Amino acid sequence: MKEKKKAEIKKEEKEEASEETKEENIERKKRMIVVPGEVIATGADFLPGECTKREGEDIVAVRFGLLEKTNKLIKVIPLSGVYIPRAGNTVVGQVIDVTFNGWMIDIDAPRIAFLSMSECSEYINKKDLTEYYDFRDSLVAKIKSVKSRGIDLTMKERGLRKLEGGMIIKINPNRVPRVIGRGGSMINTIKNETDCTIIVGQNGAIWIKGPNVEQEFLAKKAIELIAKKPFIEGLTEKVKQFLIEQKKEWGKN
Repeated sequence: MKEKKKAEIKKEEKEEASEETKEENIERKKRMIVVPGEVIATGADFLPGECTKREGEDIVAVRFGLLEKTNKLIKVIPLSGVYIPRAGNTVVGQVIDVTFNGWMIDIDAPRIAFLSMSECSEYINKKDLTEYYDFRDSLVAKIKSVKSRGIDLTMKERGLRKLEGGMIIKINPNRVPRVIGRGGSMINTIKNETDCTIIVGQNGAIWIKGPNVEQEFLAKKAIELIAKKPFIEGLTEKVKQFLIEQKKEWGKN
């Protein structure tokens, strides 16, 4: 009877281990790296998302990046490439020229963007536009439209403004989704641990302003860690641990 009991316990342990392995495999597949042309899902139930396409019954990756499955939606988060501007994107840019009716803004896109006076949230005096945005001023804006002639910006939404103080860092724009995290989990972790205000532009430019320079550099290091190793599993927890350890080091010094 004892031998039979032992055999049953071992069988249950194997089944539990098997279930754990299945769950681990599912989680691993959610974050596995895929290459262009790779079949990442098969079946009419699945829906192709960003950087994927349907070929018959298959959904195929069209970019190199991280596979992400949300219910039946399949998409790829690119890990390389240049910023491709899209209407609705929030961007962080810098004024590089002032014209008679607006400002030329560098948003690290293939073309320079334009912010018209009419797209500002306040009344603008035409006599001197530099009173509002001068050369080298930084701002957060939204892309209103992308045309063959250029990129038009707007400031007519909440939170869009001139950026005072702090620092701006730049990362590969395809790393932005990882810096933000699911539901903002990653960026909120960094904000909470550093007490910094952080604005992430979808063009890869990120504004950081904290209570002091040390806090700003800590946030910068965390973001650079994510940008360097975006494919690591459990990245949010690793970044939180990194920030906690760094703050402990400060306490020792």
